[in-house]
Amino acid sequence: MTRSKLVAAIAKRHSSLPAEVISKIVDIILNEMSDELAREGRVEIRGFGAFSLRKRGQRMARNPKTNKVTMVPERFAVYFRCGKDFHDLLNKD
Repeated sequence: MTRSKLVAAIAKRHSSLPAEVISKIVDIILNEMSDELAREGRVEIRGFGAFSLRKRGQRMARNPKTNKVTMVPERFAVYFRCGKDFHDLLNKD
């Protein structure tokens, strides 16, 4: 689902709110989550899941086109772990 489809889905469910307001709310939520992760924090949404950072170590990589080996520096990656309620919803029979 894209951001615009999310805004449209929320607007459809809550017709009393203008799409522009919903769009701003979605932007605020996503910006706050991004800012917290940029501060190396953790974002937890009960029943849905938690976003955190994992450090990926330095490694060697090879360009498949040229076969040239390069060093990829250490970096952070966003990690998502789904909550129990969300996991149960995905795996219900």
